[in-house]
Amino acid sequence: MVAKTKLDIMDGKTALGIEFGSTRIKAVLIGSEMTPIAAGSYDWENRLEDGIWTYSLEEIWKGLRVSYRKMATEVFEEYGETLTSIGAIGFSAMMHGYMVFDDQDELLVPFRTWRNSITGEAEKALTKAFQYNIPQRWSIAHLYQAILNHEEHVEKVHFFTTLAGYIHWQLTGQKVLGVGDASGMFPIDIHTKNYDQQMIGTFSELAKKEGFIQDLNQLLPKVLLAGESAGSLTKEGAYLLDPTGTLQEGIPLCPPEGDAGTGMVATNSVRQKTGNVSAGTSAFAMIVLEEQLKEVHPEIDLVTTPMGDLVAMVHTNNCSSEINAWVNLFKEFSQTLGLDISNDKLYNTLFEKALEADPDCGGMLSYGYYSGENITGMNEGRPLFVRTPESKFSLANFMRLHLSSAFGAMRIGMEILKKEKIHIDKLVGHGGIFKTPEVGQRILAAAMEAPVTVMETAGEGGAWGIALLAAFVNKEDNVPLEEFLDKQVFIDSVGQTISPNQADVTGYNQFIDRYQKGLPIEQAAIDGLK
Repeated sequence: MVAKTKLDIMDGKTALGIEFGSTRIKAVLIGSEMTPIAAGSYDWENRLEDGIWTYSLEEIWKGLRVSYRKMATEVFEEYGETLTSIGAIGFSAMMHGYMVFDDQDELLVPFRTWRNSITGEAEKALTKAFQYNIPQRWSIAHLYQAILNHEEHVEKVHFFTTLAGYIHWQLTGQKVLGVGDASGMFPIDIHTKNYDQQMIGTFSELAKKEGFIQDLNQLLPKVLLAGESAGSLTKEGAYLLDPTGTLQEGIPLCPPEGDAGTGMVATNSVRQKTGNVSAGTSAFAMIVLEEQLKEVHPEIDLVTTPMGDLVAMVHTNNCSSEINAWVNLFKEFSQTLGLDISNDKLYNTLFEKALEADPDCGGMLSYGYYSGENITGMNEGRPLFVRTPESKFSLANFMRLHLSSAFGAMRIGMEILKKEKIHIDKLVGHGGIFKTPEVGQRILAAAMEAPVTVMETAGEGGAWGIALLAAFVNKEDNVPLEEFLDKQVFIDSVGQTISPNQADVTGYNQFIDRYQKGLPIEQAAIDGLK
């Protein structure tokens, strides 16, 4: 295996993916088998400066170089090869946000990340005008809010893009963006696979009333689909990535993508009627649609796959934090008794206990809201546990309750899709809540009323996903992305699928009915506990 990997490195049969996450930048190099052969990372955090959540340009470039250097060092240490060339490279990053430049390519204002909630006026106005949900974190909402605020920099705007688009531009000279990432800048027409021109016209009319006359089509990056050439690494770009001068120019790049698209690729969830659920501190479900939704739903974001197919995203701000808090309490209790129990054993034991519970969680109720939850209309969070004297208060029911509640807001969002008659053939779950076999997967299957698969490869993450998209640029034949993933990446993938059983579904439906009826209790906690 080592010998084959060395040949891949020497022959350039590799692909590099680098993803800028909210807390970590990760570089993953894959070989001809499409599996990781080396990796490097850099930890970072956004900062609140003058009321804006941002990352500095200096740290963006430092993080890129450090993660690349660590990956290249691992290649040398593991395989004895100096990395001078790579088959293809791809960049991805957290979606949305606002990076805006003048005609001298200078950044006009500090990078405004997706985390900022400062575009409420623009969100409402654009959603109404487009009859299409425009969340606050979308790039066009940031631009329109700046226009409404008559910010000084607006008249100098020459180009704006996402973080992934910025990195790609600096390394290739190409102002382009993968369609998935572009769909978080401005709505995409799924027929043309480009920005919706009718909405572009609507935006222009709105903006002109505020004195903004630039042509939006000229300001946005060009949209590309997965597999299309997105330029190559320039001499200057190679130096930006590898200041040692070892890496050669001319390496092809795939279209830069957003973290939603790379998550779909990493879980093989790009076909219509498939989807994936990412469950961690927050959670989101992404379902690839067959057609447009019939109505506008503020709870549902619409983005696309890297091939431009429409995706409904149900995003929830809260998922596993309250579970972690209770497990930490049990850990403190065990330590008080003088017991040394590892975190893995504690989580596994408590999660497995949930399988002994009543399917409806014994009539109890909880909300793991550490922050506000858009889907249920809560502008703040108050973690809450409540029961009646008649509730079946047992450890098994208690653990199942919190696991069920972790998916509660998401289930309510999925109910909207169900009313739209959206059918789901398969869901892939990934994230820490699925680390204990079967438990979280079984409860999610009941909540979603669909089979849930957890694959061993799902933990590889978005950096692996963008590396696969980079490899897809160098594919030998004109195969579609889903076929490439099926036959060249996931053909031997090991995974376990759990279908919902009727008892679990009935129990979860009883729980979610109680969950929805109890929302005024959560609101009362927000109002009464400041």
